[in-house]
Amino acid sequence: MPALTSIRTSEGKLEIVNQLLLPHTTEFIEIKTIDDAFDAIKSMKIRGAPAIASLAALAVADHLSRGLQSTPSPDYLGDTDALKQHVESILSYLFTARPTAVNLGAATRRLSKALQASVDAGKDPRAIAQDLIIEAKQIDAEDVGRNRQMSRWGGDWLVDRVKSRGGSGSNLNVMTVCNTGSLATSGYGTALGLITYLHETGKLQRAFYTQSTPYHQGSRLTAYELQTLNIPSAMLCDSMVGSLFQHHDIHAVAVGADRIARNGDTANKIGTYNAAVLAARHNIPFIVVAPVSTVDLDVADGNGIPIEQRPAIEACLVRGALYPTTLDANGAKQQATVMVTPEGLDGVYNPSFDVTPASLITAIVTEKGVAVKKEGEDVFDLTPIV
Repeated sequence: MPALTSIRTSEGKLEIVNQLLLPHTTEFIEIKTIDDAFDAIKSMKIRGAPAIASLAALAVADHLSRGLQSTPSPDYLGDTDALKQHVESILSYLFTARPTAVNLGAATRRLSKALQASVDAGKDPRAIAQDLIIEAKQIDAEDVGRNRQMSRWGGDWLVDRVKSRGGSGSNLNVMTVCNTGSLATSGYGTALGLITYLHETGKLQRAFYTQSTPYHQGSRLTAYELQTLNIPSAMLCDSMVGSLFQHHDIHAVAVGADRIARNGDTANKIGTYNAAVLAARHNIPFIVVAPVSTVDLDVADGNGIPIEQRPAIEACLVRGALYPTTLDANGAKQQATVMVTPEGLDGVYNPSFDVTPASLITAIVTEKGVAVKKEGEDVFDLTPIV
């Protein structure tokens, strides 16, 4: 199978794979406008904190590139003030697509800062636009390298920890939640990158992953990635985590993050907190793997992290391929969306994320290293890894 990717750019086209159709259908959607990018992020056709930040940045680059190539030139390239107002309004708009993932805000703030720097340097509108295009593409390009670095940091830390407690440091079993691989990033992944690194270095026995309902990022996307990478793995329902920990030797839980507060409290896919509580009960190390851009030092603790509430209907529906397999006229698997609940439920609780307190987290890993808590403390000092 070819390597999986969430975003691709070629011949002046910006495209994303529609993750709502995976794993049964691989459909690339062209992102032609800022509105297309906003919709793709909001509707979760693309998801994963690093990936949506990359898409937002690349959409800005694509928009400005089209403007520079247009004849006649668009009004916003007429003078510096017009360009500044135009770009800032786009960045503000994209930032509202999903509120919890801090990477999106980090990307828009970085572009805003680059915009102001070029304005302050006295550059003309076209030169400013070129500077922003370069900066936006750099935001995307940096992701793969840092993912590999944090995966190595986290994997080596886990091996050393197991050895320090009398283990061999091999045949490791690691559980993860949601999807944090190439489909959630620009490549390699964060928590799934750690698992991939252990596999590549011969240290992994098996990866376990939760279905991660209601969007099934685990059973649809993580399953697909692990299968593509030929990594031994097993899926479990979200409610089976406790049973897994009771009956199997699990060496760690590794998860990604959508926002990490200054004290280490971490917002991630709903169900992460449940897994952390159970991991603590069974003395299993709980590792958060995320880029520096996910750490929000302006938020003191988890109470300050906004939690996105998804539409109730999303928790009532499930989409997948018809079974037994049925092919359409083009030879593609037919898919359908079905309702699994009674119609007209009066109440549905459907947050997209939960917050795992720092006290339940063993280590936080970024591309700059691994942070652990000081003896007797319940919070992290993240300054060495940001």
